Amino acid sequence: MIRIASEEAWAPPDLLARYRKLLAEKPAAWDPGFRSLWGFFLGPKPRATALVDRIQEMGEQRLAHMDETGIAKQLVFLTAPGVQVFDAPTASALARDYNDELIGHVKAHPTRYAALAAIAPHSPDEAAKELERGIKIGMKGAVVNSHTQGRYLDEEEFWPIFEACEALDVPLYIHPNTPPPAMIGPFLPRGLDGAVFGFGVETGLHLLRIIVAGVFDRFPKLRIAVGHLGEGLPFWLFRLDFMHRSMVMSERYPGAGPLKKKISDYLKENVWITTSGMQWAPAILFCMQVLGPERVLYAMDYPYQFVPEEVKVTDELAVSEADRKLVYQTNAERLFRL
Repeated sequence: MIRIASEEAWAPPDLLARYRKLLAEKPAAWDPGFRSLWGFFLGPKPRATALVDRIQEMGEQRLAHMDETGIAKQLVFLTAPGVQVFDAPTASALARDYNDELIGHVKAHPTRYAALAAIAPHSPDEAAKELERGIKIGMKGAVVNSHTQGRYLDEEEFWPIFEACEALDVPLYIHPNTPPPAMIGPFLPRGLDGAVFGFGVETGLHLLRIIVAGVFDRFPKLRIAVGHLGEGLPFWLFRLDFMHRSMVMSERYPGAGPLKKKISDYLKENVWITTSGMQWAPAILFCMQVLGPERVLYAMDYPYQFVPEEVKVTDELAVSEADRKLVYQTNAERLFRL
């Protein structure tokens, strides 16, 4: 058994320079979530400077940290909000450049790294083409950092991305982003917009919108991965099924029609979750119980959450060694074809 970490972040220096430029040039109200996230991490605080140092590095330091925690391989992808914060033409061009740069790091250490392709969802046809190119050069799927300037993938304009993922038989990883301007207001005053809560609320909403829109009925072989133990959704399975059935029967919402299956069925059949940032045995065991051990993958959330002793949580889970191997290794190998 080896340990594979399936949600690990990277940001090239060029991307961080572009983020600094946005922070300097855009008005404060342009994207409060982006300003809250990268205004901090590109600032002077020790935690921020350590993060920026680690997130750009794909050589000796990262490998040493992996060795320190017994991580054999990282699945790496572009950190949030990736290229999605830029206009569509710029985002498409940057996705291509950054994918080439990232696959170069993978090829330099092929036994230690694998990668997902960045895409520009606001140019769906170009995103599908870049995903196809990314797979050809060795990437294992795509990542979308949740909403793209306040828009979500359940809108049919974006469905060429799902079509490409299904046709190529590769997964789509929906990674968190800070809530968009229309949502973020109540989160900011108490610092709840980021990983503490806002990320999970926003990304769980995104996945739920995709399910309720009927995306999995249209693309039944589509596979989606999300982190942080499913962004809370596994704990809501009963209520999601009950209330969705009720609102469909009452014809209450035009955008929430009948589905072929229950919401919980799609979460059990089309969705995989990682343990990133959620190294808490009771929650991991619950997710393994309700979704099945073959749906849960280990992740560390490096470098945002680099706590070496947290590996012990999975090492000591009260599960069979066969299930532990599923979580640490086999599920990732199967989902991402590592």
